[in-house]
Amino acid sequence: MNVATPVRPRVGRGDGEGSLQVHQDAAMKIEGAKVFAVYGKGGIGKSTTSSNLSVAFSKIGKRVLQIGCDPKHDSTFTLTKRLMPTVIDVLESVNFHAEELRVEDFVYEGYNGVMCVEAGGPPAGTGCGGYVVGQTVKLLKEHRLLDDTDVVVFDVLGDVVCGGFASPLQHADRGIIVAANDFDSIFAMNRIVAAIGAKAKNYDVRLGGVIANRSAGVDQIERYNAASGMRTLAHFPDLDAIRRSRLKKSTLFEMERSPELDRVLEGYIALAESLWKGVDPLPAKPLKDREIFDLLGYD
Repeated sequence: MNVATPVRPRVGRGDGEGSLQVHQDAAMKIEGAKVFAVYGKGGIGKSTTSSNLSVAFSKIGKRVLQIGCDPKHDSTFTLTKRLMPTVIDVLESVNFHAEELRVEDFVYEGYNGVMCVEAGGPPAGTGCGGYVVGQTVKLLKEHRLLDDTDVVVFDVLGDVVCGGFASPLQHADRGIIVAANDFDSIFAMNRIVAAIGAKAKNYDVRLGGVIANRSAGVDQIERYNAASGMRTLAHFPDLDAIRRSRLKKSTLFEMERSPELDRVLEGYIALAESLWKGVDPLPAKPLKDREIFDLLGYD
């Protein structure tokens, strides 16, 4: 397995002082589709949010591809009703001779026509997540799977914003953050804001905003937004139907309807329509750690 070696940025193309980054091959740029990279604190509901957002895009008539970027390879679980093999798994099965792979080896159709890929991750303690993402995009382009795609959604591992797992930002138009109305989520969001800002210096990605998830209120998130220049794109409460949807291997659009769930589904459709029309880039600035503690009431 030939793992890409992180290299120091070229002069004038740096991602930040002391940064070690895997740079995008210009030939691997995703063209013709709107690309969103979804980040957030681990366990905050990124995969659930990403999958339901993908369905919402499909409901408004868009051709959607969701790419899971997590070794757990469960991003598309509710869409496909199964744990799919990862790109790294299937590459390993052919001794990394990518020309031997067929599309059906690593791309699966999920609910309402959403196409699903699980990039996976390198073996624990070895390799680089950026290599995995790069190989996935390379395969998709070689098989011309991006030619017929309107929207690409990257669902990215936790709040790890090292060079490897920040690599989807090299492909994205907008970076989207999922956060709950609590300190830990907002602290993670602040670091992701910094990561997107660093990538925006040299790539087309811009900050889109935050999706408030699993929260009754948004007062803490809005306090951070006011201080940093962020904005809330949507707010989804902590409904039991959302928890049960994972257990039932279902998207929210397949669950038994209720007035509360209907409002959530309407919110996802509205979010998809807004993102498709285009949200203005945010000039948000991350806060210092001490500023976040002071802002949210910690001594």
